[in-house]
Amino acid sequence: MPRLIHKLILLLTFLFLFFSLTTNAATTTTITQQFKEAPQFYNSPDCPSIDQDEMEPEPEPDGDNTIFCSEHAVHVAMTLDAAYIRGSMAAILSVLQHTSCPQNIAFHFVASASANASLLRATISSSFPYLKFRVYTFDDSSVSGLISTSIRSALDCPLNYARSYLANILPLCVRRVVYLDSDLVLVDDIAKLAATPLGEKSVLAAPEYCNANFTSYFTPTFWSNPSLSLTFADRRPCYFNTGVMVIDLDRWREGDYTTKIEEWMELQKRMRIYELGSLPPFLLVFAGDIVPVDHKWNQHGLGGDNFRGLCRDLHPGPVSLLHWSGKGKPWARLDANRPCPLDALWAPYDLLQTPFALDS
Repeated sequence: MPRLIHKLILLLTFLFLFFSLTTNAATTTTITQQFKEAPQFYNSPDCPSIDQDEMEPEPEPDGDNTIFCSEHAVHVAMTLDAAYIRGSMAAILSVLQHTSCPQNIAFHFVASASANASLLRATISSSFPYLKFRVYTFDDSSVSGLISTSIRSALDCPLNYARSYLANILPLCVRRVVYLDSDLVLVDDIAKLAATPLGEKSVLAAPEYCNANFTSYFTPTFWSNPSLSLTFADRRPCYFNTGVMVIDLDRWREGDYTTKIEEWMELQKRMRIYELGSLPPFLLVFAGDIVPVDHKWNQHGLGGDNFRGLCRDLHPGPVSLLHWSGKGKPWARLDANRPCPLDALWAPYDLLQTPFALDS
């Protein structure tokens, strides 16, 4: 019996050391890639001015607060981490390159509290010296206890849920924001998307896909329970992708929608009503109540399915935004010399400094 206890203590000690090491490794993740400096982009003559009288009452340490509370600015929110930094850099470049008023864009980056925010900030600044941006920290513990395992481990990252907390993270003076994933590029002016009318009461706008099998996003447990399936009784719910959204943060705060999403996540922990990460809670709260946006603003699924990441073609129609949602990411496939045909559309925005360029 003492020998068994001794073995058990050794096993527990090993497990403790293992998880401590893996946690520290995740916390001290560094950016090993180097990126080129992007060209500077300037406003066209007819861009609205960012007035000085819109300054925040209490200036922030970065000294330039005007744009971060301006209603004339286009506010863009993205998550930021070392694993997807290459995609983020490409997305930023594409936004600036295709808008008429690049100097009127305020970027709000959300990083995990365990990440090296100073390094992330320095990486962005080195490639975009004139970019107007802030980096906010997201406390992983605020959501980690609510996350259930999904079909792909990347979907279980706490930062993937930060979009549900933007109304709490961003300053109260930011009233509307365009949320973008890091695996996309724009080929149109983001100001057009940001100006989407939200009507008198809608909280968010996004492209809807009503031909998708909406029922497949929830388990038989959900649909067989009348008290749950009746959630959609007075709505005509359609699938929408949460990687591209226009959000009225004032209305979000007034409706306390973060709490509504968390309540569904808590239920999921108890009875497994869906399988796919952070998307289903958004569908449960908003599907059928959003403002539909033209599909050209989210040509999604270019990363293939969540299991194999196979190549996919564009959807029919015009294109304003290309989104490599799914398992396959263009930078990974390009590095592996196994690109999909559409990855060539992402490559021109890649700011990675190649070894050859470094040597020269």
